[in-house]
Amino acid sequence: MLSENIKNIRKSKGLSQQELAVKLNVVRQTVSKWEQGLSVPDADMLIALSDALETPVSTLLGETVVETEADSLKAISEKLEVINLQMARRKNTGRKILHWLLISLCAAIMAAFVILYFMKSPYLGWDYSDPETAVLGVLFHAFEWSFVRVAPLILIGAIVGVFLTREKA
Repeated sequence: MLSENIKNIRKSKGLSQQELAVKLNVVRQTVSKWEQGLSVPDADMLIALSDALETPVSTLLGETVVETEADSLKAISEKLEVINLQMARRKNTGRKILHWLLISLCAAIMAAFVILYFMKSPYLGWDYSDPETAVLGVLFHAFEWSFVRVAPLILIGAIVGVFLTREKA
């Protein structure tokens, strides 16, 4: 039982026989003999073993120890690594989408400015005595008025956003 407990606790702590031997100032073969049940550590060595494994002496001597496999810790760390990679990919994809949306917004604003420039404010020449063209002229004038005042701010924000979301080499 002692031999099994030493082995199980050592493995659960992720230590090799050599690493445990170094902590106890003994040779690896001594640890191997303890684990095989070929020899037993004396009282002083049992206390040192307890300290090295951070386990009570009573656990070493009698209580059955269930091996908490280092493999399970490895599996958990691998799962966490996969999750981290997925989150990084998702963040990168979101950043790329935002980057291209901001570029598209800049292009749309510039296209609207070009269209308005070449149209030369047609609402000024409209006949406002006709109710249909009067309403349309007022709507177009309201759009153009608000666009000319708000679009430059949106354009500046979008350009800054494009630079902040670009892929860094």
